[in-house]
Amino acid sequence: MSDLVWQHLNLCPTGDPGESIADAALAVRDGKIVWLGAARELPREFDTWPRKDLDGAWVTPSLVDCHTHLVFGGHRADEFALRLAGASYEEIAQRGGGIVSTVRATRAADEETLIASAAARLEPLVAEGVGAIEIKSGYGLDLASERKMLRVARALGRLYPVSVYTTFLGAHALPPEFAGRADAYIDEVCETMLPTLADEGLVDAVDVFCERIGFTVAQSERVFEAAQRLRLPVKIHAEQLSLSGGTALAARYRALSADHIEFLDEAGVQAMKEAGTVAVLLPGAYYFIRETQLPPIELLRRHGVPIALATDCNPGTSPATSLLSMLNLGCTLFRMTVPEALLGVTRHAARALGRGERHGELATGRQADFVVWRVDTLAELAYWIGRPLVARVVRSGSTVYAAPLLQQRNAK
Repeated sequence: MSDLVWQHLNLCPTGDPGESIADAALAVRDGKIVWLGAARELPREFDTWPRKDLDGAWVTPSLVDCHTHLVFGGHRADEFALRLAGASYEEIAQRGGGIVSTVRATRAADEETLIASAAARLEPLVAEGVGAIEIKSGYGLDLASERKMLRVARALGRLYPVSVYTTFLGAHALPPEFAGRADAYIDEVCETMLPTLADEGLVDAVDVFCERIGFTVAQSERVFEAAQRLRLPVKIHAEQLSLSGGTALAARYRALSADHIEFLDEAGVQAMKEAGTVAVLLPGAYYFIRETQLPPIELLRRHGVPIALATDCNPGTSPATSLLSMLNLGCTLFRMTVPEALLGVTRHAARALGRGERHGELATGRQADFVVWRVDTLAELAYWIGRPLVARVVRSGSTVYAAPLLQQRNAK
């Protein structure tokens, strides 16, 4: 059905609850929004169009998960159990655990195996209303394995009703074969891996882990320079464990985002504001590793830096497959407001991907990607923990996921 008016809904078109429209309507033709607003203002030209009544449900843009490591081999649940039993990170690493174990498992897995395991993590996100997602490489750490990860990410975008954006994170960790030769590995990343994968059309953006257990500011800048030569946007993992200066570096390169940033200072926040760089906060990792250093929320607010939230889905520090849970953690742990949290998974998250023109808001001319929620108020999206709240997920005007009837009845 190419023409359809969705009616009797409460609409939050921008992700900001303060800009909501009560008793609204959406007119969709050929997968795109041709009109939205208060139902009483619906033009007469739509009088003959078929109607879909949403019975007062809330509608928001599809959610955006702007930072994930969704594709990887194996898992590290056993290491989690060992840590709880008292083993240190160093002891686990000496046993062959840590990121090395994930690299080993990822290198050993074929594409079909990686697709199957990543799909199990992607499906709950799609069912929760995620319509756009970033997937990073970084657990292969050699050309063949990084290529494999990025190919799997692209395949997931074809298999599921979600827009997948790929980020090359070859500078995630030092692979075992380059032990003690970090600069040589950065040579490999910049001169071979990135140019090859970009030429194959597998890279949408470039990331680097700039930290004392990752790569230095100087090494990170070399990666940014390589990305710049290829006209690829950059982002950074920075200031998670210490004040490294990585965020200031990212701002100089007009990075899309700086992520984690728990230890960021005011000078770094100012640099982000001037560069238009989005702050991506990752409360799942903060919670899982029991961090105590809060990100500088007040500084970000004061300087008007857009704040996004993401799952950071990964096997070591954030095995999270619920973006709604990140809303709750962003509010409870970081003391974000509900509007901040909702903007953090819609408008600002889309901007962190460099895709603000495509995702994160509903407007005339845009693709009709939205979520129908069975809630009385949008605050419930950040309030409930683990409770299914989605009634329907719509992509290009067509329903791609509908909750079971019993679940819809119980959502309130």
